[in-house]
Formats: sequence, structure tokens, C-alpha cells
Amino acid sequence: MAEDNPPRTAKARRGRPRQAEVARLAGVSQTTVSLVLGGNKQGIALHAETRARVLAAARELGYVPDPAARRLAASRNNLLGVFSFTATFPTAVEHSYYPFLVGVEQEAAAQGFDLVLFTGSSPGGAQADVPGALERVRLADGCLLLGRHAPTAALRRLVEDGYPVVHIGRRDDLSDLAWVGADYVDAGVEVMRRLAALGHRRAVLVREDDDATASIDRERGFRTGLTAAGLAGPSGGGDPVVRAVDPVAEITPDWVRERREEGVTAFVAEETDTGAVWRALLAAVDGAGLSAPDDLSLALLGSPPADLADRPEPTGFDIPRAALGAAAVRVLTALLVGAKADEPLVACAFRAGATAGPPPAAL
Repeated sequence: MAEDNPPRTAKARRGRPRQAEVARLAGVSQTTVSLVLGGNKQGIALHAETRARVLAAARELGYVPDPAARRLAASRNNLLGVFSFTATFPTAVEHSYYPFLVGVEQEAAAQGFDLVLFTGSSPGGAQADVPGALERVRLADGCLLLGRHAPTAALRRLVEDGYPVVHIGRRDDLSDLAWVGADYVDAGVEVMRRLAALGHRRAVLVREDDDATASIDRERGFRTGLTAAGLAGPSGGGDPVVRAVDPVAEITPDWVRERREEGVTAFVAEETDTGAVWRALLAAVDGAGLSAPDDLSLALLGSPPADLADRPEPTGFDIPRAALGAAAVRVLTALLVGAKADEPLVACAFRAGATAGPPPAAL
């Protein structure tokens, strides 16, 4: 390839050096500079001396590639989106979703991506279930979705269009939707095993009345653990799982007393965004004049709301939210390059807590 001029001494300058200046200093064409600094992916023959002069000139000028130009050339922005389906975007430290964002941010930074937080689901913005609301995420190269109730139809459109999207939390309703999730089933089984080891023989689970996958998995873990540990529900053959439409109205002091009369000594609740069933269960136990673990045992399948930190730490398990956020980023960045990242279900660590103990000698 023809060379333009012999090398010249660099002059003092201000601002970011450009490839044209590298070319002038090295005495070659700008095309040659572009080939050398771009790694010569075209495989064009270049003299070793020419390549060395270009690299020396780039070092002398302090040239670094323009990140915006590189992203445009690759038809990518190096931006990952995060869209939340909660009522408000979970940016408060005490919010149960905040650790997810910590894991997402750390892994995205490690892989050289910036984040765009789509806050349209917050009050005053377009709601997630409004037609077209999810289309905004296409501004990013790919998007992570956070929340219990993501609209299936809108998600299906993104997936069918080949847009890279990853849901944080197990989703089986869309066969081609990538997701990462926590192993709530095994974690629930472990909680029931621990309760049985303490001597409990009858237990109930209180959960919200919805079909969120996380709730289904927690119930499955409870039922599987109940059977495996040889436990049962209330005497008389009552269902050991209560789906509460209105937890405050249904989980009352009288309800707790009635379950105890049926031999129930362990009360289990699921964690949700609001913590509604756990709050109702605590209030009902208090209202009945009872305490855990002296009069009964309480367990929570997940972590308690931050505003209940002054209460005794519940027996249950902790969700590795930061690890899930990081895993979701790894899956998404793999999708961006046409690869597949197999992330296993992330295990939840058992939490001994202070609300479970041996059942009372007599009810």
C-alpha cells in the first residue's frame, strides 16, 4: 500500500488525537491507520515496518479509539437496559430488588457495558402493560426484566423479533425467553426438613392468591418438603396451603387459634414484593397474644421487608439477589454475540433465624 509522506515530528495539540493525525505523523494513509488500529480484520498485506510506524505514532500522540465510533461501527451502543414491573423503580437501598441492581451494575461494569434504567413503570410514567411501553427498551442492545408480573404478550413480541431479553426470575410460559432464577423448591424443602427436625408434625403455608412463578415454586418446595419430612397439614385433612386474597382480612388472630386447635405448630409464609402475607401473619400472632418460638414456630420463604428489621429474624432462607443480577448480565451479554450461557438455578442459603424452635409440649 502506498505511503503518503515520510514521518514528521508530532506537534503539541489539544483534544483527542484523530486517525488523520496518526496518519500524518506515521507518513501513511488514513486507511492504513484504520487497518492497523482496527486489527486488520480484512487480512490486507501490510509491511511490518509500516505497522510499527503506525503503532509508534499512535503511542506518541496518545491515540485511543473513539468508543462512540466503535459502537456505531458495530451497530451496538454497549448499553444494557433494566426494566422493572414494580410500582416504583427499585432504587432505594432498603427495597428487596435493590441487591439485584447491585449485581447487575457490577457485572455490567466488569464486561464494559453501561446501564439504562427504564423507569416508565414508575408513577407518572407509562405503565408496563400499556401497549408499546416495552418497545422503549429497544434503545439498548438488550434488556433485563425485573418483577413478578411481566406482560406475556409484550414479552412475546420482543422474543419473536429476536431482541435479546433476559427475565430475572424463572419463566416457563415463553419457551424462547431466557431467564435466571433462584432454587426456591430445594430451599423450601430444606426449611421443612429443619422444622421437622425440631419436632413439628403439622404445618401450613400462607401465600398470596396469584400465579406468579416464584409463588408456585415456593409452594412446590413447601409441599415437597412437607411430604418428604413426614409432616401433615391441619388435622381433619384440611389443605396445608392457604391462598389469601386479602391477607389482612383472612389471616386473623382467630384463624391462628383455629389452626393451633387443629394441631398446627409451624406457620410458614412466602416472601413477595409487598410482604403482605408475612405482615398479616405477624399481626395475627401478636393479636392472638402468642409469640414465636415459645407458642408456635414461624418461617419465611425468603427475606423479610426492611421495615420489619426490628422484629426477630425469621427462620427461612436468603435469596442471592446480587448473584442473580450478575448471572442475568452474563446470559444477556452471551445473547448479544449469538451465544448461549447456561446459568444453573442459584441456590438459596438456609437462615436459622430466631422464630422457630421445638413445638410447645401441649397446646
